[in-house]
Amino acid sequence: MASPDGASGMGGSPEETELSITLTLRMLMHGKVMVRGLGAARGGQQCPGARITISEGSCPERITTITGSTDAVFRAVSMIAFKLEEDLGAGSDGAAMGRAPVTLRLVIPASQCGSLIGKAGAKIREIRESTGAQVQVAGDLLPNSTERAVTVSGVPDTIIQCVRQICAVILESPPKGATIPYHPGLSLGTILLSANQVRGHSPLG
Repeated sequence: MASPDGASGMGGSPEETELSITLTLRMLMHGKVMVRGLGAARGGQQCPGARITISEGSCPERITTITGSTDAVFRAVSMIAFKLEEDLGAGSDGAAMGRAPVTLRLVIPASQCGSLIGKAGAKIREIRESTGAQVQVAGDLLPNSTERAVTVSGVPDTIIQCVRQICAVILESPPKGATIPYHPGLSLGTILLSANQVRGHSPLG
């Protein structure tokens, strides 16, 4: 299996091997943001080869999953990032303030976060310095899951390069053990209530 080295070798060109790899990227996004940022990408006209799905539910945040070749996934991320920047600019008082930073929240198995952080934080520091993006790995697991949120902030160009490097790291370091995926809005109370209903018990006693 090919192992893209875009995260460690800035002088290399991993695109040739990346094209044959199927990548799945999960992001946590607000509903309104998703509608604006994913409208064009989901149409498939500008992101051929990328399959984009959105989790069900009524909570404000949803999980957006992008699957496809690495090239198609990065193209979809690029479209989302530039669309978010466009929306941020439209909501500001004027363009003279400069480019507003865009924030994406990736959802990554906790067992892969160690590789992303690196020994004494060396890898994540390298990614920050080489891309200019801000990257933060949450210390706590997302509720009822074995995944963590990785927040990436910056202008779209830096975010795209940062996501490329993060993906190269996680492709080289597959998750260890079973992954319990995060589902927004699924609290422990909801799980217990569902279990009681399945057993035929009324939550009112």
